Amino acid sequence: MKKVVVIGPESTGKSTLSEKLAVHFNTVWTPEYAREYIDQLDRPYEQNDLLEIAAGQIALEHQQAMKANKVLICDTDLYVIKVWSEHKYGNCDPRILKQIAKQHCDLYLLTYIDLPWEEDPQREYPDPDMRTYFYNIYKDIVMASGARWQEIRGTYEEREALAIATVQQLLDQA
Repeated sequence: MKKVVVIGPESTGKSTLSEKLAVHFNTVWTPEYAREYIDQLDRPYEQNDLLEIAAGQIALEHQQAMKANKVLICDTDLYVIKVWSEHKYGNCDPRILKQIAKQHCDLYLLTYIDLPWEEDPQREYPDPDMRTYFYNIYKDIVMASGARWQEIRGTYEEREALAIATVQQLLDQA
């Protein structure tokens, strides 16, 4: 089975694209566990919550992998937790870093910041400079990951077409 991770800054269409890819390839996708976790909190999240979020993301991904058909589509991975932790708290818990070292990805789809910002209570950085800042961090991550990656930009339709073609190419080479 191949694992495809859709990664990028906030409000760049990751969840929408993940769901569309799963439908197209007749498989399942792993939503971003942080959303569910934070929705259930009755307070702002704290750094130790990130350990729980990481554990939940790993468990959800494992659960979905059991149901996947040739490819598992993941809306983000643990790198997102690392980026947020380092930005917000100045460091990342070594236990999260150990889990990152164990994770595997066959293809990253890096979503660009060319979609308009959509307000959401969980989103924190609508400023264009901050969106660029985070995009560049994710680009550095995927470039250094050793995995194949493809930048995804354009309209929703263009993004979907490019993502489908890129995932299909991965599957054809398997």
